[in-house]
Amino acid sequence: MTDLPPRAGAESSAGPLASVITVNTNELHRLRQWLPSVSATRADFEIIVSDNGSGDGSLEFLAERYPAVRVVANGSNIGFCAANNRAADSARGRFLVFLNPDTTVDPDWLTRLIEPFRDPDVGLTTSKILLMKDPDRINTCGNAIHLTGLTLCRGMGKPKETFAAAEDAAAVSGAAFAIRRELFRALGGFDEDYFIYMDETDLSCRAWLAGWRCRTAPQSLVWHDYAMRFGSEKVLRQERNRYQTILKNFRWPTIAALLPGLLLAEAITWAFVLLIEPAHARKKWQAYAEVARRWREIMRKRRTVQALRIRRDRDLVLRMTWNLDFLQVTSHPLSRLAAVVFNPLFLLLWCYAALLVWW
Repeated sequence: MTDLPPRAGAESSAGPLASVITVNTNELHRLRQWLPSVSATRADFEIIVSDNGSGDGSLEFLAERYPAVRVVANGSNIGFCAANNRAADSARGRFLVFLNPDTTVDPDWLTRLIEPFRDPDVGLTTSKILLMKDPDRINTCGNAIHLTGLTLCRGMGKPKETFAAAEDAAAVSGAAFAIRRELFRALGGFDEDYFIYMDETDLSCRAWLAGWRCRTAPQSLVWHDYAMRFGSEKVLRQERNRYQTILKNFRWPTIAALLPGLLLAEAITWAFVLLIEPAHARKKWQAYAEVARRWREIMRKRRTVQALRIRRDRDLVLRMTWNLDFLQVTSHPLSRLAAVVFNPLFLLLWCYAALLVWW
């Protein structure tokens, strides 16, 4: 087991302040916009592009136009999680900054993102992320975790002035966040079995349980070319990874307390799948099957998480939300009706769990 870094003085002063990491998979058109934006911020950081086998000229573009950018060539699409881990392995910065290639940044974004680390208990920070196509509206400012394990964009669609003050958040947004390098390594980085989706939620939960805080940095502004996308592969990975996150991070009595909400979520999900998106039903079954197939590995990782924990589950349960924004889950017109019907039930189930979980 890797010991967690001490609270103060964990990062060496040698090397750059930060390593800004992005994953590229045939997104040369985005790199053309992303690199000038990021490069124009400050001088004491390095940029690492982890390339997942791009064949669109990305590597040639980087070599010719941005020779100072470090490239990790993975050769094939090894997934978002593994690609970030490969880049983090060679990073020299005191802080690791993960930034999507479909973003642009404010010139002061990195300075503001690093500022909360003055508090020695802060392990992760996350930017205020605005919608690129509607820059006066929020995409997310820290992510919310629903009591069913679903990850939601916090403040989606609200005016950009919302969340003006820094505060703790249940989870960071994978689109733009920073973490102490030594903490990232001590936690084992991203869980590569996730491939993509929910990975930052799992990382945030592990950090919280290990005694660290996730903090928003609302003055760190990032614009994200965000659009809600639904598809069978996303259904598979989000559902599978949601189950894994719950199984790895919570004590068994906590999972039992959350079970009524989890079962309600399964009933709602199956209703939507069978009535509206029957083509995705196979992916739901596949998510169950993959969790069953990986059970031993999930339990091994669970033991590692539990060995590092110093916080109670209650601290995480109280940070979870009962309000499920169904429009972030599905774009079907019945979403608004579902919110009216089911959110009062989720409120009751959250209260039940909050009253029960004291460990």
